[in-house]
Amino acid sequence: MMIRIGLDMMGGDYAPLEAMKGVDAFFREGNSHAHLVLIGREPEIREHLSSFSFPETNYSIIHAPSVIEMHEHPTKALKEKQDSSIAIGFHLLETGKIEAFISAGNTGAMMVGSLFVIKTMEGILRPTIGTYLPREDGSLGVLLDAGMNADCKPENLNQFAVLGSLFAEHILGIQQPKVGLINIGEEEGKGNLLTQATYPLLKENNLIHFIGNVEGRDILLNKADVFVCEGFTGNVILKFAESIYDIVKRRNIHDEHFDRFNFETYGGVPVLGISKPVIIGHGISHATAFKNMIRTADRMIKTDLTGRIRNSFAEITQS
Repeated sequence: MMIRIGLDMMGGDYAPLEAMKGVDAFFREGNSHAHLVLIGREPEIREHLSSFSFPETNYSIIHAPSVIEMHEHPTKALKEKQDSSIAIGFHLLETGKIEAFISAGNTGAMMVGSLFVIKTMEGILRPTIGTYLPREDGSLGVLLDAGMNADCKPENLNQFAVLGSLFAEHILGIQQPKVGLINIGEEEGKGNLLTQATYPLLKENNLIHFIGNVEGRDILLNKADVFVCEGFTGNVILKFAESIYDIVKRRNIHDEHFDRFNFETYGGVPVLGISKPVIIGHGISHATAFKNMIRTADRMIKTDLTGRIRNSFAEITQS
């Protein structure tokens, strides 16, 4: 049975051409098991299709005449533009016609759709998004929250640790991922009220492998695999990492490690904690990013990450 993945072809600054190139690159890797549902303005999609040769059996087109632009108010636009590519994508996902939905379009609209159309899983207080951390040894870690929840309670961070551990294990392939709490010192009593209250929750959580506090200098090392913090701190770290990559490129520095700071290498990030797979991409995504977003969605479906998250939180609720 084919995996059906929905792709917003109108999302992003370079849509739909770069999205189409990403689709082509994905199929060139031999992914004949997947069926991509291309959502957007059909005439524009077909115009670009003529330049590619992937099998017609591997895709279908759903016409969406409207586009939610980047500057539009997310909630208002999603409500009023029911014929937009994002709104139709969420409808297809909600009704089971696709198994995952991807867009590099309006991030706010993707968040609103994730929360109010697909909805949060039972037992999860708040969904989260993470970001990838390219470590010096060539491996990847994950940090969450990366900006979705600027203010958090200790219970939120405890749940983020579980979500991040499951993602690291089943998507990044890390066995028994190490979880670290981002703090201003390694000692247990360090930090602000939030980290001090979160530490004992993580320490007692038998669903994760908690190693204690980690500092900013540990983030690009292999000390932990999952780094937990509230979204304010996480977003500062994310934007700082992006600025490092921009500086390296501007100065024409070629370094294997810093090349891995390019977000295109990873595509987009899933919204963890909602009922079905949703992946949000950067607005300036090119072909490589789209290909990798499709690959991530494919792996999430194959590993049943959403089901594993649901089962883990059912276990927490019952205990």
